[in-house]
Amino acid sequence: MSEVETIVQGAPQQAMGRRKLVWRRFLRNRVAVIAALVLIVLTVTAFVLPHFLPYSYTDKDPTAILKPPSSKHWFGTTNGGEDVLAQTLRGLQKSLMIGFGAAFISAMLATVLGSLAGLLGGWVDRSIMWLVDLLLVIPSFILVALFAPRTKGNDSVLLLMVLIAVFGWMISARIVRGLTMSMREREFVRAARYMGASTRSVITTHIVPNIASILIIDTTLAIGAAVMAETGLSFLGFGIQWPDVSLGSLIGQYSQQAFVFPWTFMFASACLVTIVLCANLIGDGLRDAFDPSAKKARSRKARKS
Repeated sequence: MSEVETIVQGAPQQAMGRRKLVWRRFLRNRVAVIAALVLIVLTVTAFVLPHFLPYSYTDKDPTAILKPPSSKHWFGTTNGGEDVLAQTLRGLQKSLMIGFGAAFISAMLATVLGSLAGLLGGWVDRSIMWLVDLLLVIPSFILVALFAPRTKGNDSVLLLMVLIAVFGWMISARIVRGLTMSMREREFVRAARYMGASTRSVITTHIVPNIASILIIDTTLAIGAAVMAETGLSFLGFGIQWPDVSLGSLIGQYSQQAFVFPWTFMFASACLVTIVLCANLIGDGLRDAFDPSAKKARSRKARKS
């Protein structure tokens, strides 16, 4: 076996050992593990529990108008008689779908375009970086607000995913480009290209596995950012359209009666805070698992302060 083949075939074995080590480090971080479990439970509850409820999010109970939590309506009811639990779970579904979907699409765009720019260079690099710079100066919130209200139902969810992702991948693409440029002259990349591997094969086999840690962390943190973006749009009336609901639209709808009838407002707000907090804690845990020196540096800085 030649030296080039040894370098290329040895990479997967090293990656497997690294994944096990990272997984063990992550499991030792109790806060991150608890956050991951809470997010999983929240997701499963949002999509499973509505099938067992006697009310849907659109059903109205004329005998229960603005009633506090009770055995009949666990989270109380709204001023229209809707069940707050059913509405909260529906809003949680929409916000989670948009958050995870937008983060995934954004990560894919950043990976593909950033790695192409870093690996190929030349006019490809200049074109992609010009697009990145252009999107960074465009007022994204205004453009998303212009397009988001035009659809309702499932189309609005998909549209919000795409819009939030399209204006959220640029910083990540710059990071991927820089990492790719630092690796394109490494031995394993040069060996693969010497053996005739295509650009697609080099990116998927050698570039992406070596920057996977950064992509995983960035995608995890992007979930919270996407949920917050959707919440802000829906709160202002530019996201999910009534009678369908998201956490943002629920918070916007009932924010004025938060102090008078707090159950109409606080459950959606608590779910929003929980999602964002868990996503950030998971991202911190993954960062410490992939790079233990970052955790040690933060600990030394905390002791000095």
